[in-house]
Amino acid sequence: MNTDHLDLVQVHSSPSRAVLEANGTVEAMQALQREGKVRFLGMSSVLPDLRDHIAMGVFDVFQIPYSALQPEHEEVVREAARAGAGTIIRGGVARGAPDQDPDRKQMQAFWQTFVKSKRDLWAAAKLDELAVDMGKTELLLRFVLGHEDLHTTIVGTSKLEHLTANVAAASRGPLPPALRLEVKRRIAAVMN
Repeated sequence: MNTDHLDLVQVHSSPSRAVLEANGTVEAMQALQREGKVRFLGMSSVLPDLRDHIAMGVFDVFQIPYSALQPEHEEVVREAARAGAGTIIRGGVARGAPDQDPDRKQMQAFWQTFVKSKRDLWAAAKLDELAVDMGKTELLLRFVLGHEDLHTTIVGTSKLEHLTANVAAASRGPLPPALRLEVKRRIAAVMN
């Protein structure tokens, strides 16, 4: 890697504060940071532990799942940013759920269930009506880009044509505010 340090080290799987403290995880990360081996400390986290992680005041960056089809972390993304942390959105295009081929052999049962639930949510909210001049992935990506406390997003792609499409979608900017609100309204109506 031709470097003597890592820019970011993240804890994954959202361990509770008690688990982090019992294992000395934060202390070990901070020691690496003091030694100059790590620049920033991060946490890939989800509710309910995410609020405790923010309150700890030790993480520079939070990786948080969020999309139009997975909105439960919307407010806590805001809380992380207001606490001075960077925000990295993962799953912003719902892990490809609306466009994912459910018959791919490598897809595990969990992902099949996840994809089906997100496809069902997309259909129930009639989001195709709102994606008339764009694909499903573009609508989802541009929705995420409209979150005012987003610093970056992990889109994830395995093919050059997906990357090209994602860059083109992102270059169109966030969804117009009225369209973004309508997506949120429709999702909330279905989820409640």
